[in-house]
Amino acid sequence: MLDFEDTPRQGTPEHKPGSTANPNPAGNAPDPYALDKQPEKTNQSGAEEAVTGLEQVELGAGRVSVDEKRIINCRADVNQLVPFKYTWAWEKYLNACANHWMPQEVSMSADIAMWQDPDALTEDERLILKRGFGFFASSESLVANNIVLGVYKHLTNPECRQYLLRQAFEEAVHGHTFQYIVESLNLDEGEIFNMYRELPSVHNKAAWAMQYTQSLNDPNFQTGTHENDQIFLRDLIAFYVIFEGIWFYAGFVQYLSFGRRNKMTGTAEQMQYIMRDESMHLNFGIDVINQIKIENPNLWTQEFQDEARRMIDEAMHLEIEYAHDTMPRGVLGLNASMFDEYMKFIANRRCSQIGLAELYPGAENPFPWMSEMMDLKKEKNFFETRVIEYQSGGALSWD
Repeated sequence: MLDFEDTPRQGTPEHKPGSTANPNPAGNAPDPYALDKQPEKTNQSGAEEAVTGLEQVELGAGRVSVDEKRIINCRADVNQLVPFKYTWAWEKYLNACANHWMPQEVSMSADIAMWQDPDALTEDERLILKRGFGFFASSESLVANNIVLGVYKHLTNPECRQYLLRQAFEEAVHGHTFQYIVESLNLDEGEIFNMYRELPSVHNKAAWAMQYTQSLNDPNFQTGTHENDQIFLRDLIAFYVIFEGIWFYAGFVQYLSFGRRNKMTGTAEQMQYIMRDESMHLNFGIDVINQIKIENPNLWTQEFQDEARRMIDEAMHLEIEYAHDTMPRGVLGLNASMFDEYMKFIANRRCSQIGLAELYPGAENPFPWMSEMMDLKKEKNFFETRVIEYQSGGALSWD
């Protein structure tokens, strides 16, 4: 590897680019300027390992063409961002950058006053808030770890990786948001951040998700075989379609219901920002899943589809358990049975978005107002309530 102070040497008669002559006959350390192409490495199953972007640079190698790019198992240089093949991934990256926000820009003064007033919130309302904080605080970390330690390595397309880098940052912002809320309200940090180890309904969701990231975090796991490609696709469905695309939405309904009643407005506003980000994460994940299906139709077997539907149904039961745990009684015009119906409605939408048959025919949306909240088209600028006028606010597009 070149140091910044090094000057690249020109090829010599003893070691010309592409030459097989040994430039270091004395048997010393390998020449860092060796230009010979390295042989393809294989994993334990015999499949060729995908390009990571950390391979030795080959002088004189050809330029990457669009046709060489693939979502997974790409052999082209992933360090070459352009030419774009998946413009949707680049556009999502640009939109995410334009929608930048930070939690400290939202005032928590009204929330602090309301939380400290013993008569402002019922015990059931406080229970919803705290258990929601506990779920989201750990979930954002789990999703970020899955992206950085698992998905990024195996998604062999540079424009998709560009978006993943932005998503990882947004997950960090979301984790920061819950730290900011917990600190502002002077909540018990241990209770909130360790809830996934203490409250069964929160623990069960986290434990379920973790089983679908173990293979990606296995240093010996590598895509390139039919079995492993299906494992990777399955794990993408677990995190994008279920974790971010279904589970998060119950929490969004609960927090935005507070905002609709002019309660905990700072918290509700931040959750609306998070929902905006997560909607983009979901759409990106769905596009990736569908692109993998297009490029690898052999993966989308009936047996695999049945497994995916079983996963979603299993996750739905965990979410319904969580809804009953956070709302043992009706509150804010909500009750657990309404969430049963809503989560089934959302699950049907997610199934249709990735080409699966619906699991719960006839399920309807008991919260039609959520469509308006998700659309985020307001008569006023959505960022007018922010404490600091952020410079990228003018670049926002809510289409």
